[in-house]
Amino acid sequence: MSEPVLYESADRIARITLNRPDTRNALSDDVVPALINAVLRAEEDTDISCVILTGAGKSFSAGGNLNEIRKLSEENSALEIAEWYRTGIQRIPLAFESLSVPVIAAVNGHAIGAGLDVATMCDVRIAGESAKFAESFVRVGLIPGDGGAWLLPRTIGHARAMHMLLTSEAVDAATALDWGLVTDVAADDALLARAEALAASIAAQPPVTLRKAKRLMITARNASLSENLEEARLVQGVLQKTGDHREAVTAILEKRKPSFS
Repeated sequence: MSEPVLYESADRIARITLNRPDTRNALSDDVVPALINAVLRAEEDTDISCVILTGAGKSFSAGGNLNEIRKLSEENSALEIAEWYRTGIQRIPLAFESLSVPVIAAVNGHAIGAGLDVATMCDVRIAGESAKFAESFVRVGLIPGDGGAWLLPRTIGHARAMHMLLTSEAVDAATALDWGLVTDVAADDALLARAEALAASIAAQPPVTLRKAKRLMITARNASLSENLEEARLVQGVLQKTGDHREAVTAILEKRKPSFS
């Protein structure tokens, strides 16, 4: 069987592809650890400045594998199921939370349930014109067990997130753009090219600064203004002593393309 998650890298960009098109890239027991390992691999590689996450075939991800979920429900106690979440799928949002490299979700086709939640773990989302998004847990008698109740309201606001959660209704790419769930919509056959162009624009920035800038904005979500200012001044002091900062300023003044280390 092919690898459940593919990892490729070139020109400071890593592409992570969920590779179970036969299940619409459901987050099966083999996909979850492979995705976590891919995320950690990108974090540890200092030559990577941006990640693109997408799905093989016609879907980004259909979310949980219902066959596996049914078996889990039938064969385990409530406490055993809770432990399965802690040691399994809940490690995905924690891995993304620890990732200082910017991540673009290129959402092709359906992003359903946990598939939508994985998209919201990314920093930027762009969608193919046929993409569909649904927070469809309630429809199968469940709640978001993977952080979706924390992630989705922070992406599109409380009321719209509640609407998606309580109705399980899917929204199309145009609505997702209007709601701020995605920042761009591309023709399906141009989606990856659009994601690669955006990733190249990000990867052209000073590498260390990119990671520090993302981390500052991530920690700001749960910090007071004074705490954020304190972190910012300390990080800024370090960055202003780097060669990349000097090179960036010099290149602008000399009207040339910078060369970062």
